Amino acid sequence: MTTPRSVALERLAYTLAAPVLAVAPNLGSPVNQVVQLAGVAGIGGWFLAAKSDEPGAGRKILRWSPLVLAAAVDVAAGHTTGFGPYWMDSLLAAGWAAAGYLVMPFSRHTRRRHRPALAAPAPQPAPAEVLEESVAQPDDGADLLTRDARVLWEQAGMPGRTHIVKATRHPGQQHDMTILLRASETGRPITGLTEAAVAAPFGVHSSDVVLAEVAIQPGRQGGPGWMEARITPDANQRRRKAPTDQERWVDKVGSPKGGAPGSELVHKTRDDERGVTFYRAKMTDSTETPRIDLAKVCRGLKLPEDDSCVFVLVDGSEFLISVFDEPPLSQIFRATRELLTPDDKGMYVCGFTITGQPVKTMVYQHDKNAPAHGLTLGVSRSGKTQFFAIHMAAQSLDGEVVWLGTVRKDEKTSVLGRYIDRQGSNALWMARSLRAAKALCEIRAEMPWPHDGQPHDYKPGDPRCPYRQLNVYGDEFMTAAQDADFGEFIQKDGEDLTVTGLKYGIGFNPAGQSPFAHNGFSTEMKDNLRQNSRPVIFNMGSPGATRKAAEGTMENAYDVPTIPARYSRTEGSAIERAMRGEADPENGVSTGGVAVIVLDNGRAVLMRSLYADFDTDLSELFPDEVNRLTDHEISELEKRGLWFDWNEPVRPGEFWPEPDEDEDDDGDGRSRRRGGGGGGGKGGGRGSKGGDRRSEQIASPRQALEAIKSLTDA
Repeated sequence: MTTPRSVALERLAYTLAAPVLAVAPNLGSPVNQVVQLAGVAGIGGWFLAAKSDEPGAGRKILRWSPLVLAAAVDVAAGHTTGFGPYWMDSLLAAGWAAAGYLVMPFSRHTRRRHRPALAAPAPQPAPAEVLEESVAQPDDGADLLTRDARVLWEQAGMPGRTHIVKATRHPGQQHDMTILLRASETGRPITGLTEAAVAAPFGVHSSDVVLAEVAIQPGRQGGPGWMEARITPDANQRRRKAPTDQERWVDKVGSPKGGAPGSELVHKTRDDERGVTFYRAKMTDSTETPRIDLAKVCRGLKLPEDDSCVFVLVDGSEFLISVFDEPPLSQIFRATRELLTPDDKGMYVCGFTITGQPVKTMVYQHDKNAPAHGLTLGVSRSGKTQFFAIHMAAQSLDGEVVWLGTVRKDEKTSVLGRYIDRQGSNALWMARSLRAAKALCEIRAEMPWPHDGQPHDYKPGDPRCPYRQLNVYGDEFMTAAQDADFGEFIQKDGEDLTVTGLKYGIGFNPAGQSPFAHNGFSTEMKDNLRQNSRPVIFNMGSPGATRKAAEGTMENAYDVPTIPARYSRTEGSAIERAMRGEADPENGVSTGGVAVIVLDNGRAVLMRSLYADFDTDLSELFPDEVNRLTDHEISELEKRGLWFDWNEPVRPGEFWPEPDEDEDDDGDGRSRRRGGGGGGGKGGGRGSKGGDRRSEQIASPRQALEAIKSLTDA
């Protein structure tokens, strides 16, 4: 084998320097100083090599060792007499030359991976390269996978100043593995290690790497000085092509840009009998509130964005997404006497939710020992009168008295009038009913109870109570409250009834299209209705208006379900229909009867109210006999002039004082309706409309004569 030139030159240098190193100290030559300075430089090289964090520190120390050893020989020879006993100086110099001759730190260790090709007639196969053991990573009997991973890791420069403790192959995968990393220096935390730094040595994408902390386990340390890296290119490729439900939720729904950020899927279940798929999820941090974009969730899960088939129910940090095959609220739930009969706490079934759960409302408040008010909102044809029918039936089955006042006459309210105590269809009738109910508060406050002869506050279900609960309905209450003649009486008496009626067994049930003060509701009235009822909000014309009306009846604005105008199924692509020039599909079925009911805890629930068929006999829902007031109550109302046929024209002086007989024809008597008969105000005398109406209501010859004079200007 040919000796490399660098090796021959280095051996020659050691041979020539050895005699000089032995003789120079005995002659006092300046060579001593040169040798000692070289030794100091060698010691400095040792220190820098030991302090450096880069691999190969031992090799660097070995390179500087000839200079340091030469200085040591020179110092030792300088302290001996002559050449020392037994020619010690010569022996030390010869030993130094022999050590350098054999080890050759410069020529050999500067050629780590380079061997110059020798001149040869034909190329010779290079011998297999023998991997050198790293000083920082001793052989610990690791398996082949761990050793191969360590080689790649060292070639990458030990990213993050870490080394691989162990590499574990994932079962059934060719390339997926988990590597356990530890900081090179004991006690130092791992910092600056990124997914890209781990992915680069193994030739994978940075998205295929996940870094995680290492929990402290028996027999193994953990903490900031340890880290686990999961490298999963095979699993991620499968995840991108065919993800599981959990993986799709993490990637598309629970991600920061997903439809429910910060959430995780608990489980997915299918109910084939009802044709519904449930996605139950919760927030990873239980202290957070779900922020759900339902349309975005549908796109992430590749579900049809259909507001009539996809619903969300939020409960604290958990939520449930229900995906139905067919619109669940398009089916009809017929009312029966069994469902409408209140239990011992005054609760009855008024409808069913999307999941088939029964929804209950109350005819009286068992926990407050008081009657219940009612608040029903919705636009025309939304299902308010249908709900009136089942609510009145439940109250009647509980033995309560019902009065119904509306602004205009219609078929359904006329049918209901057959099964309740009283019913009328104009603003005057509603004003009289509220005035009579207000007077009943005074009458009942003085009615003695039979067991002790003393008056008491109303107690629902108490058999000793001498009177029945009274429920006064005001359909289109906001319209009636704005009536030119009787609106102020209706609004004032309705507000008084909501405040004082509960003590005397009287509940007020207004209905309309707005719960706000500028449309007839005062703040005090709305607060009393909200606290003593379960408001029911049907379709208000748009999802935004429905949500606003529901939030107006809630103390805390929880998520309000959406009620679409119609249940229209999403069919095909709108873009494809536009490209083909086809018409959009027909609208689906009406959402009449679908409502949001606000429960006692302030949570809004979407339900389909029970259906009462007005084309059939409603006697199956109502009791056989109509509940009436007691004879004592009727006689007391008659004494006050409040119990008669409320469809009669306005009686003289009933709501406003009549003008004096000696007033001039052009006086203010015809429009003076303030200050009497329960109070005047803005509704009493608005221009000529009120005067014209009064002139049409003639009750005496003098009024007839005055009317003739006003018409003929006599």
